[in-house]
Amino acid sequence: MQASPNSPSDNPLEPYPGRALTLSVDFCMFRNNCQKGSSVTGTSSAKREFILHWGQMSSWWGINRSVAQIHALLYLSEKPLNAAQISAELSLARSNVSNSLRELQAWGIVRVVHQLGDRRDYYEAVSEVWTMFLTILEQRKRREVDPTVDVLRDCIARHEADHGRDAFILDRMQGLLEVLELIGTWYDQIRTLSPDSQRRVLSMGRQLTKIVGEARSVRKGRGS
Repeated sequence: MQASPNSPSDNPLEPYPGRALTLSVDFCMFRNNCQKGSSVTGTSSAKREFILHWGQMSSWWGINRSVAQIHALLYLSEKPLNAAQISAELSLARSNVSNSLRELQAWGIVRVVHQLGDRRDYYEAVSEVWTMFLTILEQRKRREVDPTVDVLRDCIARHEADHGRDAFILDRMQGLLEVLELIGTWYDQIRTLSPDSQRRVLSMGRQLTKIVGEARSVRKGRGS
């Protein structure tokens, strides 16, 4: 049976576009829940609200809420935490915590650390924000953008082999493929730069906008 477009799939990391339609409603519900209290225990109100919002925001992207809340807790924790501590802090079942930690390790944004005299595994989040951002971007590109590019290329090739009977469909698919390939190329180029260079490139956004605007003005002046 086909899943509803507004329902999450069996894969907690797989997005479902229909969820975006209820964004504003979900955000209002989230704010109301924050005011009523939450299942996040033993934390300051600011930390609790951040953890809840991180989980809610991630659910809009199709990521399991528990996975995101555990990531938020570890990111804000000064020391590594073990599964029992995470379970108690977030009031989550140990099985849920274990599965979520495996997902976070697969994404590369949480790692296992050990402490002397303690046989238990402890977990800490990647603390460097830029590294975390690029790691998440890499995973989403690999899981979502790259497969979509492959499907579009295959569809376009088969459509052209069928003598391109519908030019409208071909044009739409080629336009989407062009954008996704540009995004992929941009990411691949950015990924090769050092973190400092990556920051500088992104910080140039306002300057690039100014340059493009001036170039347009020059072209308009020449055409008049």
